Amino acid sequence: MSENEENEPRGRARLPDGVLVRAVRLSDAEEITDLINLPGYRAGTLRPPYQPVEEVRKHMENPSPGALNLVVTQDGKIVGNGGLNRLSGRRQHVASIGMGVHDDFTGRGFGRILLGAMVDAADDWLDIKRLELTVYTDNDVAIGLYRKFGFEQEGLLKAFGYRAGQYVDAYTMARLRL
Repeated sequence: MSENEENEPRGRARLPDGVLVRAVRLSDAEEITDLINLPGYRAGTLRPPYQPVEEVRKHMENPSPGALNLVVTQDGKIVGNGGLNRLSGRRQHVASIGMGVHDDFTGRGFGRILLGAMVDAADDWLDIKRLELTVYTDNDVAIGLYRKFGFEQEGLLKAFGYRAGQYVDAYTMARLRL
């Protein structure tokens, strides 16, 4: 069995040659820092600019309990990352997700691959019933991707975040496994 076959989300198309989904490694800190500091990537997040590698490494060394942090690579280069954070207590059946793709690799299916891996893990390995996320209302590409995976808009969060000198709204979206 090839390395790609071992890491393919069940029920999804075979990964293209050179593409791999894997867990984040501490040695990825610098490359992930470069990724999250890209202007297009950052525009879809709540991250401020100029994240130092030390802060990213510290976050990687202390993940939330039950977190699943993944990267998607092409020929060894990290082109996207995502995280699934399971909640606790009476919401232990719920996980929140977040993800992003390298500015130079958008529109090539890496977001679909990464989201597919997180949904597969949630459904088939972690027994997550509800996946939830927030997405800026002007991020039509991400909204379209989430809808393809069964996410539905549940609400509107006005002035959710501050980006490029103005407040921006976000949708709350969720996917329920029935």
